[in-house]
Amino acid sequence: MPRSDNPHVDVARQPQHRRTSTGPRRRELLQALGIFQRATPDQLWKLTCPDNQHDKLVRDNLLDLEDHQLVRIELVREDQRQVWVLTRRGHGEAKQLLEPKGIRVSALREEKYDPVTGKLLGASYDDHAAAVTSTAAELHSAGIGHRLGSGYVQRADLVVRAPEAGVPVLLMEIDRRSEDAHELVAKLRRYWEWGRLLPKDADKHTVDLVRSRPDAIDHVDHEQRLWRRVYPPTGREGLVLVAFVFADTTEAKVDNTVAVLEEAGRDYWAPRRYDTYHRGITAWDYGQAVPVVVTTLEQMTEHGADAAVWRRLGRTSEQTLTAALDNPDGEALYRRQAARAEAEEERHRAVEREARRPVCTRCGEKFTDQRWEETTTPGYAWEAGSPSMCRDCYADYLADREAAAGAARRQAAAPPEPEDDQEPGSGHGWFRRRP
Repeated sequence: MPRSDNPHVDVARQPQHRRTSTGPRRRELLQALGIFQRATPDQLWKLTCPDNQHDKLVRDNLLDLEDHQLVRIELVREDQRQVWVLTRRGHGEAKQLLEPKGIRVSALREEKYDPVTGKLLGASYDDHAAAVTSTAAELHSAGIGHRLGSGYVQRADLVVRAPEAGVPVLLMEIDRRSEDAHELVAKLRRYWEWGRLLPKDADKHTVDLVRSRPDAIDHVDHEQRLWRRVYPPTGREGLVLVAFVFADTTEAKVDNTVAVLEEAGRDYWAPRRYDTYHRGITAWDYGQAVPVVVTTLEQMTEHGADAAVWRRLGRTSEQTLTAALDNPDGEALYRRQAARAEAEEERHRAVEREARRPVCTRCGEKFTDQRWEETTTPGYAWEAGSPSMCRDCYADYLADREAAAGAARRQAAAPPEPEDDQEPGSGHGWFRRRP
């Protein structure tokens, strides 16, 4: 039996101290509870140390934080999972950790008791709040992102950022089918409308343009819109990305809800045809659409949030999150198709132009571009001479004409030659008799 250096203290009789939490692990737990307000050990495990095999270390650290009066157990759920919250002291520490990062700490869960029964008041962990935290835990466990606080008026259940996973920003709505499908369509419409707003300090010209006609905002760059003041660029076409995560419901109900979202919400998520004069363009313009993906919490829990569990509205198969958010038929395809179409149209124009190229009537050769331009440019064609001859033939023609003219002039200036059959001084021109 171990003994103390102090002969009056028997170590074996002292209370066994819990393992002290390390500094980084303590900060992570306080920050997670500061953001999500309430969480179970298994949720905190996935939010803070998903690489561990189980949540034992988290539970040990929670007990140590409890010893330091930084956290407390608010309730025990029906499945016997403890729900932990911050104490006032822990809330203060979490605030100091989060606010320098620009993350808003959640409200403190006050510890109030009924004066008559002594029962703890306000102790609850409703299924929606649990589903939100579990969704964030699954995402973080897959390395996809973390929740951020923000002043966004739409107040998404989760705002996830994971640039290293190709998701700069993703707004998430967690639905336990407590909302009608058309209510979700209305949420989608509000996201779409919010993405088309201008900031209050937008320049007057832009404001007047947008007020002039309903579709004018389509021609205002996203960098000039309100949503870009709140969130970073998504790295993809369109407005800020939105995900609907369904929890604690049946596959049939999810399918029905998604069908309503696709049909009734088409004006908000669906891309448009490109407004272009090019032929053969099959790419779609996602510039004014809200990219929407859907999945279930059960799928993420079973397969992982980084697996092919996400379906993009308008598509039939499930993909990984980044693949679902990408637009292989979007702007990149349009640029390639437009470049090919432009090259083909240029080739076609060149063929048509060659068919119209004049041919010299003297030598039969086609005009050079310079000669063609000389003979067709208004105001200058008279200087080019005959429009039916190439430059060399026209020069030869001029030389021949000048030579002929010179010969004519010389012939006209020469004296007439005497006639051979007329003798000089023969008087009146009698013919000579033959002998």
